Amino acid sequence: MTVKVKIKNTSRLPLPAYQTEMSAGADLYANIEHALTIEPLERELIPTGLFIELPENYEAQIRPRSGMAFKHGITVLNSPGTIDADYRGEIKVLLVNLSGHAFTLQPGDRIAQMVIATCEQAQWQSETELSETKRGEGGYGHTGVK
Repeated sequence: MTVKVKIKNTSRLPLPAYQTEMSAGADLYANIEHALTIEPLERELIPTGLFIELPENYEAQIRPRSGMAFKHGITVLNSPGTIDADYRGEIKVLLVNLSGHAFTLQPGDRIAQMVIATCEQAQWQSETELSETKRGEGGYGHTGVK
């Protein structure tokens, strides 16, 4: 399924790009003038130069690139970051360096991926009791590791 998303690109970089035919996420690029070093445990808000207009009942999710996370410890701090359909500001990516080494980001580097997804708003129905299930209140780790 394809959805049309209006996009304004104020950078000289390409539009978000899907790297394979069935990729879920389109790569976003760092719209920076000069190399930027992110020290261990430091976070940086990286501009993309992109502005989008999503259709109603859609969101854009900003997610880490797996290669950057695995090879360099660089990830998206608020992952996945959500861009709401009514947001019209610049898309920026909050990167964090979770490694023990400084990482240098170059202008135009692919820094994250953006997934377009449908979403619904809930209509909350206040109740005093909820139905019983086999799981019940079993929370974090309730099934063990084996």
